[in-house]
Amino acid sequence: MDPKFSINAVENNGNDIIIRFNHDITLDDISFSQERGRGTHRDIFDIKGNFKDAQSTVIKIDGIDRVIVNQQAPSVLRVSIVNSYDPNTIYIVNQRTIVLRTFPKTPQTPKETAISSSPAIQKTEFLRARTIVIDPGHGGKDPGAVIGNNHEKTAVLAVGRYLAEHLRTRGYKVLLTRDNDKYLTLKERTEFANHNHADIFISIHANAVDKQNAANARGVETYFLSPARSERAKRLAALENKDEMQSLDLSSQNALLTILNQSRITSSNKLAIDIQKYMLHEARKSHKDTVDGGVREGPFYVLVGAQMPSVLVEIGYITHPIEGKRIFETNYQKQLAKGIANGIDSYFLNNP
Repeated sequence: MDPKFSINAVENNGNDIIIRFNHDITLDDISFSQERGRGTHRDIFDIKGNFKDAQSTVIKIDGIDRVIVNQQAPSVLRVSIVNSYDPNTIYIVNQRTIVLRTFPKTPQTPKETAISSSPAIQKTEFLRARTIVIDPGHGGKDPGAVIGNNHEKTAVLAVGRYLAEHLRTRGYKVLLTRDNDKYLTLKERTEFANHNHADIFISIHANAVDKQNAANARGVETYFLSPARSERAKRLAALENKDEMQSLDLSSQNALLTILNQSRITSSNKLAIDIQKYMLHEARKSHKDTVDGGVREGPFYVLVGAQMPSVLVEIGYITHPIEGKRIFETNYQKQLAKGIANGIDSYFLNNP
């Protein structure tokens, strides 16, 4: 391969367009824009890199009118996905690969919409009948953190529902531990995931601190199961674990977590990294002040019994004067859900 060209190949597989590089890339190497006109929808991806065969590359995808590949500038490859209706494209960055995935939704009449609410999506190889269990935290008699009339259980259920919608559209089998305002014990949540042979388990929560720290504590975070290594993780775990482990001291809790889950810690860590990266990326598209709370280890009992990679996502601080309102806004909830879904896609791409 000529070293002048940083892109080795542009090809398609099902409803995916795959761009392969000769070096590692990041989310900063791709920018996305949209053009919408009467009867024309165009998703445009400008990618840092050069590809010697750009002009001769032909990409065809069922349900998409045209895919245009051209070297927009010496260091920018442009991929334009053009369709008469929304191509509904997402992108995933994976080391030396970018995947552009389309989910075109055929326009429906009202009568058709009532019969079929989601399109038939061709599953790519790494989506092979994956089952995902989403666990909106708290519920019923347990409201979670409360600020005024805003309850944590309400916000996380909304995000969980939007996440389920994204994932089902992408071809996954999705189950929710709760789809309404009901109470479940932490044990019941992971037992549900195990019974349904889930491939991954995603528990969704919102963070909270005391009034003294409320003005400063903000950001999205993703936790994977591990004995607590920081005071912050200990504090949050104590808040989320509540009744289930209150009879055990910290050393006993840590011993239990290590024994039960050592084999799943590594894969859960990888899942957490991907979810955090893409959730933050989506949130910052409209709220550039979103703080990266990072990927953290924590002793969460809700993850203990899960027999699959599992993470706990904190979508923001309900106690923060700005972020606490934001996490109850529909558009922001949808952005977080899309980011989590993109992270899940990336995880399965990396771990087929």
